[in-house]
Amino acid sequence: MKDTRFEKKNDVARGGRGRGNVKGEQRPVKRLARDKKPVDAPELSEDLVAGRNAVMEVLKGNRSVNRLLVANGSSEGSMREIIALAKEKGINIQFYDRSKLDAMAPGIRHQGVLAQVPPVQYAELEDILQIARDRNEPPFIVLLDELEDPHNLGAILRTADAAGVHGVLIPKHRSCPLSATVAKTSAGAVEHVPVARIGNMVQTIKKLKKEGLWVAAADMDGTDYYDTDLTGSLLLVIGSEGQGVGRLIKEQCDFVVRIPMVGKINSLNASVAGSILMYEAMKQRISNK
Repeated sequence: MKDTRFEKKNDVARGGRGRGNVKGEQRPVKRLARDKKPVDAPELSEDLVAGRNAVMEVLKGNRSVNRLLVANGSSEGSMREIIALAKEKGINIQFYDRSKLDAMAPGIRHQGVLAQVPPVQYAELEDILQIARDRNEPPFIVLLDELEDPHNLGAILRTADAAGVHGVLIPKHRSCPLSATVAKTSAGAVEHVPVARIGNMVQTIKKLKKEGLWVAAADMDGTDYYDTDLTGSLLLVIGSEGQGVGRLIKEQCDFVVRIPMVGKINSLNASVAGSILMYEAMKQRISNK
């Protein structure tokens, strides 16, 4: 009798009709279950506070607020109280289409209101003057005339820290506020250089003159900076990226300094110009000791 054991074994090896394999069916393939990726919760920019309750608590507390962003038509209920409180505190309120707020806080239930807050608290002008007194140094302050680029502001703060500036002044309106971008660009200097927001720049300059500060503006129609005495109590005014120092501000300055240039381009980035002048002031102060 023919032994068929080896033939059946070979059929199975060739995919034939062996045990557990019915013609026309395929063996089920076991697949390893893939780990499901967790769905990330929407993240809000670290300089924004969203939602009516959260914004209300910020306004009631002592935290600084750069501006309040409100969706058009959102003035009912608790929004009235939020807007009234913001006005009482002199906070800049801006109204936008709700889609603008949706884009700024994607996936966040903002309820028609966002508050932009600085990464650190703003200082007061008197705080900056007191720092100079505590160090027994003549005040060295930088005023930024409507500077709008956060990267320029961050770079200026970084240099200000290295050059021994006691504080930086920025206008409340038409100027870049402290933000997460400024903090990152400053490489941590925002934690060490006090920044104060001021209302009327002309009045602030007049007040600082009464405190004994000399006021110098950076502009192309001035005296070469290295021929100018930058020692003593000094307020250095640096203009905006496109317009420079405004006419009314320049009229209040005691003198104007320029950075000589021999190339084809007739202006420097605001942070670069500011860095050159801050380091010149620091050099003269060290040499004068």
